Amino acid sequence: MILRDPVHGLIEFESGEAAIVPRLLGAREVQRLRRIRQLGLTSLAFPGAEHTRFSHALGAAHVMRLLIARLRQIDRDLPFWQRVTSDRARDAIAAAFLHDLGHGPLSHLFEEAMPGALHHERWTERILLDPSSDVHQVLVRQDPYLPRRVADLIGGRHELPYLAKAVSGTFDVDRCDYLLRDAHATGVRYGEYDLPWLLRSLRFSDVQVEMPGGGAASAPPAPALAIDGTKGMSAIESFLLARFFMFQQVYFHKTTRSAEWMIGAILRRVVTRLAAGDRIPEVPTAVAAMAVGEMPTLEQYLELDDQVLLGAIHAWEAAPDPVLSDLARRLRVRSLFKSVELFPEPGESPAERDARRASALETVREIAQSAGLDPEVYVGVDVAEDTPYAEDASLMVVYSKGRPRRPAEVSFLLDRLRNETMTRTRILFAPELRDTVREALIR
Repeated sequence: MILRDPVHGLIEFESGEAAIVPRLLGAREVQRLRRIRQLGLTSLAFPGAEHTRFSHALGAAHVMRLLIARLRQIDRDLPFWQRVTSDRARDAIAAAFLHDLGHGPLSHLFEEAMPGALHHERWTERILLDPSSDVHQVLVRQDPYLPRRVADLIGGRHELPYLAKAVSGTFDVDRCDYLLRDAHATGVRYGEYDLPWLLRSLRFSDVQVEMPGGGAASAPPAPALAIDGTKGMSAIESFLLARFFMFQQVYFHKTTRSAEWMIGAILRRVVTRLAAGDRIPEVPTAVAAMAVGEMPTLEQYLELDDQVLLGAIHAWEAAPDPVLSDLARRLRVRSLFKSVELFPEPGESPAERDARRASALETVREIAQSAGLDPEVYVGVDVAEDTPYAEDASLMVVYSKGRPRRPAEVSFLLDRLRNETMTRTRILFAPELRDTVREALIR
C-alpha cells in the first residue's frame, strides 16, 4: 500500500513487516479515528487544523518504519537478541499505528471534561484486548499474543527498552509525526524540525537500560538510543524546542483553551441536570452512563466521536435548562468566553501567586453575579501545563571519545529547558463581561 501524505510525501506499507497496517485499516475502531480531530477545537483559532487522528496514526507508523530502518543500520555491534527482528518490527509498527485508538471525541478534551472518565490509553488497551473488537481479531490472526505485546509497547513496556521508548518516550514516533503534522495544518512553522537528519544522527550508547516493571521485566539490560553529538545536537535541540513552541503558540492558544473549557462546562452541566432528573435531548449512551457513575461498555464508547458529541451539543440548544441551552448556542456560533492571563510576578512565592489568583477570580465572579450570570458557570480558571523536556536515560549523546552524556549536559538550551514546567493561567468569563473585567483587574 502506497499513500500520498501532505507531511511525509509518499508513504508505503509494502514490506511483510509493514503489511499489518493495510490489514488493520478496515477495522471499525481504526476507521473511527477518521471522525476524531487530532487537535480538537483548535480549528476555531487555526482554520486549517481539521486533520484527524487517522492521518496521524498513518504518519506515526511511517516514522516507525523509518526508525526501524535506521536501527538496522547501526545495530551490527549488538548481540542478535537485542536487535529488531522481523516480528519485533511488525509489533512496533502496529503499536505506532494503534497508539491513539482509544481517544474520545475532540481528542484529549473528553477525558478531561467527563467525571470519572478513563484515560484514552486505558481505552486503547481495552480495545486491543477485547476479543469482540475488529482490531483484536486482525492481530490474533497474525499471532495469538500480538494484542498483548502491542498493548505493552504502547504502555512503554518491551524487552528492548529502546523500542518501547520509540513508541512512548521523550523522542518517540508519536511526537515526531504530530509536531510536523500540527505545524503543517495550523500554518505555524515553529513545529518544523529536520526529521531525516535526526534519524540519521541516531546511535546506540554503551549505557545499559533495565526494563521497568511490565511484560518483559526479567529481560536482561539493553542499550539505550543516543544522538551523535558531533552531528545531531542541533537536530535534537530543534525537535525539543519545536515541542516547546508548539505548546506555547498552538496547544495553549487562548481561543482553543476557551472553547475546550466551554465544552467541559457544557458536559458538567449535562451531568448535573441528569442527576437532578431533567430530560436532556439526544444524550449519547456513553455520556448518560458516565453521568450516573457507570462505566460505559466498549460498544457504547466506540459510538462516541466528534460528530456525535457536537451533534448532541447542537441538540442541547433546545434543552429546557436555560444555562445549558445558552452555553451550547454560544459554542456553535463561536461566541467564546474571553480570557485574562495571569502572568507570574518577579519573586512571587507559590502562596502569593495562589492568593493573587483567588483574588482575581473572586473579583470576576462578583462582576458576573452583578450582571445576572451564574458565576459558577460563566467564570472559571484554566491552567494549562506541560513539561516540554522531561529528561530520562532513554536518549543519550555520544562522541567518538568519552562517556555517553545526557543532552542537557552538552546543550545550554536543553539544560535550561530540562524538567521545566510551562504554565499558562487564565481567568475565563462570558464575553459581555470583558470591558468591566479588564478594567477591574487592571485597576
